[in-house]
Amino acid sequence: MQENYLAKWLNNDLSEEELAVFKKSAEYASYEKLMKVSGTLEAPDFDTDKALTDFKNNHIQKGIKVIKMNPMRKLLRIAAAIAVILGASYFYVSTLDESVSTQYAERSELRLPDNSEIILNADSRITYSEKNWDKERNISLQGEAFFKVAKGQKFTVATNDGLVTVLGTQFNVENRKGFFEVTCYEGLVSVLFNGKESKLPAGNSFVAINGSVLKTESPANTTPSWMSNESTFKSIPLNYVLDEFERQYNIEVKTQNVNLEQLFTGSFSNTNINLALQSISTPSQIKYELEGNNVLFYVENAP
Repeated sequence: MQENYLAKWLNNDLSEEELAVFKKSAEYASYEKLMKVSGTLEAPDFDTDKALTDFKNNHIQKGIKVIKMNPMRKLLRIAAAIAVILGASYFYVSTLDESVSTQYAERSELRLPDNSEIILNADSRITYSEKNWDKERNISLQGEAFFKVAKGQKFTVATNDGLVTVLGTQFNVENRKGFFEVTCYEGLVSVLFNGKESKLPAGNSFVAINGSVLKTESPANTTPSWMSNESTFKSIPLNYVLDEFERQYNIEVKTQNVNLEQLFTGSFSNTNINLALQSISTPSQIKYELEGNNVLFYVENAP
């Protein structure tokens, strides 16, 4: 990175090309966190009138000794104060949790400090403490992710609906609104849901929809289908299928006279939107209209 990028960035003088290069640098994330935290720091309240009154009462009768400040010394004091603020800000930032998120139609891969691997599906977010990782291997998940956990002490994935615990294994967790699914592909996974623990050996899944646990079949593959650019469902209400379609294509879905509670079994492509639309509409006996970034699913001649 060019040395003057930081100064130009602080002055908001970077061109679009320079800003794009700067954002890709390893230093950018730390500088951005420092700026955000520094921006939240506030000076303590100071009552000017009271201070002036106290000064007059204490010193009006005394001779006042005027001391000329050395301009350089004053600058050094200001610089020292700034250094203290930035140092405190950096210490604060270093204690914050690390966070990685994806948008619609986006995925992300990352490697944790113990070499465990995580692949995030679209519209998902994980949070963890890198500083305390050696002591506690804890992950907070919103959305869906595939985990390949290095052997070691307990590894936990916390979601809004349940807690997943392993030692070293490969598994997938999806937690959307009203939907919670855990699939173990290698090793043994413990799932805590509504205060009840379930053990999942390799080749088993746990699914709960709106708080009700469903019977499941063994997964057909050794990794989640979405990692092979395909979304697969087995007797899942259609509304969850359409939600996933939105996430994979970053497209707005609307429905008309469609029974969203009907169960859907099948899959759709995550890379070919026309094929995906046909894969959803045909088995569901519904029609669709695609216009720009919007799609309407509808039923003709609905009563």
